[in-house]
Amino acid sequence: MTMHIRNATSADLAAIRDIYNDAVLNTTAIWNDSPVDLANRQAWFDARTQQGYPILVVDNAAGDVVGYSSFGDWRPFDGFRNSVEHSVYVRADQRGNGLGPLLMKALIERAKQCGKHVMVAAIESSNAASIRLHERLGFAITGQMPQVGCKFGRWLDLTFMQLILSPDRSAP
Repeated sequence: MTMHIRNATSADLAAIRDIYNDAVLNTTAIWNDSPVDLANRQAWFDARTQQGYPILVVDNAAGDVVGYSSFGDWRPFDGFRNSVEHSVYVRADQRGNGLGPLLMKALIERAKQCGKHVMVAAIESSNAASIRLHERLGFAITGQMPQVGCKFGRWLDLTFMQLILSPDRSAP
């Protein structure tokens, strides 16, 4: 199976929207209840691009976008400028094919290139596959927050994980 990771373009936004909306409607990976339109994804794309943050897509052999990843500011305060929170989503019919780790590894490298110090993951606590993936990539569980969200008529717990990207770096 040939897969290619590249920078996303505006032409990829319909596929990104579809992957995002599937996660909204069918998973607890995104804690929104309503799907988004193309204008929403364009605004998100523009904001990430303006910040200098990557949006990566993975194409299959046919050239179809089957997954994407990105990161953005973890919190909007100056003291957190060296930390980012990431997102990785894979099209439903492609999950389990190793695309998540490919996207994550590429995203981690981009965060290092941007001079970031910490990458944060916020994962719904019952998503054991995502937690295992993050652990394999060196992330550590740093917090558990019971019942902080709700979706599909149930309370959701949140697991925070983090990866220190530059462990020997001195604080600026």
